[in-house]
Amino acid sequence: MTYQINLDEVDADGAIREAADAVSGDTRLSFLKKAGVAGGAAMSGGAVLSALAPSAFAATQHGRPPASFGKGDVGILNYALTLEYLEAAFYNGATAANLPLSAQAVAFLKIVTEDENKHVAFLKKALGSKAAKSPKFDFKGANTNAEMFMKTAQVLENTGVHAYSGQALNIKTPAYVKAAVSILTVEARHASVIGLLNDPSGKEIAPNGPFDTPLTASKVLAAVKATGFIV
Repeated sequence: MTYQINLDEVDADGAIREAADAVSGDTRLSFLKKAGVAGGAAMSGGAVLSALAPSAFAATQHGRPPASFGKGDVGILNYALTLEYLEAAFYNGATAANLPLSAQAVAFLKIVTEDENKHVAFLKKALGSKAAKSPKFDFKGANTNAEMFMKTAQVLENTGVHAYSGQALNIKTPAYVKAAVSILTVEARHASVIGLLNDPSGKEIAPNGPFDTPLTASKVLAAVKATGFIV
């Protein structure tokens, strides 16, 4: 069975802002301002987001993804797969756009594009017929403009770190725990590199300081919906 999951309308007040600030690692800077896509965040009522869960703000035990992603480890892997679909599509588009980037940013884009596509392939293989379908994306120019790409990539990579760290201890199957932790460390490396490229002072290498903050699935899903990237 393949999961095709819809996201009902959600309230953009409060919860979206809180999630966005937590994901960005800043207490005052919103997700969309940091991503450089302030014009593309309108919450469209009734939007169908394939592979995102209805009632994204519903309380879930230990911050797990909503049950519509699937039960147990399947639900967590489908949640991770949804985020990986987003990242892979974002970087694939940036690669195709042949952006005028620095040599270091070009190297970052090449490696991260390969990594994110391999993450998608791994999760789809692990889930088999239970894998969620990939949504359709509209990045609103965020991956076809060099400056917007750099800023948005930093936010997306930090989102991945918060998301995986929020779910790793919820996974029951040892092999999946190992895989999730290995992906988490790679996402963290991506986040540190793009953070340094964006801010040579080094302040964005670890935007949350010496300890990262795991985020619940509801907060991550709120931030993802707020981008308007999934149509």
